[in-house]
Formats: sequence, structure tokens, C-alpha cells
Amino acid sequence: MQENNATRGFAEVVGKIPAPGLVLGGVCGIQFGAAFAPQVYPQVGAAGVVFLRLLIAGVLLCLLWRPRRQALHSVKGAWGTVIGAGALLAGHHLAFYEAVNHIPLGAVATIEFLGPFAIALAGSRRAVDLVPACLAAGGVLLLSGGGVPLEAGGLTLAAVAACCWAGYILVSSRMARRLSGGQGLALAVLWAALLSAPYGIAHAGRALLDPHVLWVAAVVAVASSVLPYSCNLEALRRIPPRVFGVLTSLEPAVGALFGLLILGQRLAWPQWLGIAAVACASVAATFLRAGERSSARGRSRREDRAARSADRQLCRELRSK
Repeated sequence: MQENNATRGFAEVVGKIPAPGLVLGGVCGIQFGAAFAPQVYPQVGAAGVVFLRLLIAGVLLCLLWRPRRQALHSVKGAWGTVIGAGALLAGHHLAFYEAVNHIPLGAVATIEFLGPFAIALAGSRRAVDLVPACLAAGGVLLLSGGGVPLEAGGLTLAAVAACCWAGYILVSSRMARRLSGGQGLALAVLWAALLSAPYGIAHAGRALLDPHVLWVAAVVAVASSVLPYSCNLEALRRIPPRVFGVLTSLEPAVGALFGLLILGQRLAWPQWLGIAAVACASVAATFLRAGERSSARGRSRREDRAARSADRQLCRELRSK
């Protein structure tokens, strides 16, 4: 795909920013948008905010990446992957923003983060991998049982968001491998907007056209979707997934901080401790998986050397005969 001026300009700007700065900026943008959106909940509700956020973000991403229909037709399964990613994205956004309407943002971000955390632990067969799992479980217990009461409905919505986010990560990784640039991302976000349109319009109606609502939705779309998704895409090209995982582990704490500063949502100290436990569990899981991969590579190299040595020994024996 040939880059347009907007894409080249964006690449030049983010190219000057260190990769960890891109990831941390994306984390802050996502949580800032989630904390900024509730100011228009009385007018359009979470459903209206989600619809406008996805619509604005989808349009901006399409203008940035200029997806081509022939590019998707040329890749087998591309359309199915984009449609699946968009459906999971719509479900995640609706569940996440509805959850923020019931329980503090820090709690929502922590429960939602269990989705990527489960992916990090998936496939592990070692006993040591139970350590971060137990640490995360303890953090969730502290979060849900210590201090500020959390509604069961909000916790359920946050759990749905975690499941959808985990599914989106798996599907979008396949999409990133099959499609160049952000073409798939742009179309997936636009499809998510179309899926959320009936729900958002039914709940908000003509209030969606209010200038103040549109302005807030535009800020949320840019801060929480366009910039973070694009920055993460660039960061993953420059840093290993292990480092990316460690940096994104700060997301629950950042969510709790923005919830306190913008929404005035206070948590008790056991709940802050629970958030820290989940973040530490994610860091531990990331390093354990990195160590497992390093050990596997080491075993593979040793096996290759042993096989080559056996081949040389066999050749010597054949020559001697």
C-alpha cells in the first residue's frame, strides 16, 4: 500500500518518540478518554458515547490509513478477521463504558486487564506459572472485597469487557500479520461503530447531535482510539512483546489515578493494593514467559548441536569402514 501524506507525517512524528513513551502515552490516552467520557453520560449515556467514539475514530483511521478493497480481497480470510475484530471491539467498548457508569474506573481497568493477563498465562504447564495467577486472584479479591463496595452488575460488565478484549487481541494479531499498516484496524473500528449504532441511537436519539456531546466524543475518540492504537502499532515494531507487556501492566493503576483526579472516584487502600497486585502479576507472567521462551531456544540449540555432532560421528565411522 502506498503511504499518503498523513500517514508519512504521523510516522515521522512517532518515529522521534522512544517506544516506551509511545506505549505509556497510549495507556494514559485510553484511561483519560474513559475518565473524560462520563461527563456526557446524562445526555447520551454510555451507549451514545461508544457509538460516537467508534464512528469518529473509524472515520479518522480510514482517512489516515486509506484501506483498499482490493488489498483485502487479495488476502484469504481478511474480511472475516476484520469483521470478527470489529464485533469484539464493539462488545468490549459497550461493556467497558457501561461498567464505568457503575463502579470506579480503576476497578474496571483492573478487571478488564485480566483478559490480556489470561492470554499471557495461556498454555503454561509449569508450576511456577501459578505464582502470578495466584497473585492476580488475590488482587481481585482485595479489589472487590476491601473498602468501597462494588456493584455486581459493574463487575459483570467489566468481566465481559475482559473477555471481549482478550478475543480482540487474538483476532487483531492475526489481522496485523495479514494486512499491512493499519488498514485492518481502520475497517474494524468502522465496523464496530456500525454495530453499536442501533444501540447508541436508540438510547441517545437527537442528543447525539449536541455540539458539546460531539466535542467530548471527538476528544475521547482521538485520545482513546486513534492515538493509542496507532502508537501501539508502531511501538510493537520497535520493542519486544515482553517490554510492551510490562509497560501496559501500568494500565490498572493509571485508570485508578485518572478516576481519582477527573471523576473523584476514591478507593480504599486494600483496593489500591489489589490493583498493584494485578499489575505485579502481569509483570511476573511476562518475565516468566520470556524465560520459558529463552529456555526453549536454548534447548533447541543444544539439540541441534547434538544432532550435528551425531551426524559428524556417523560420517567418520562410515569413512573409516
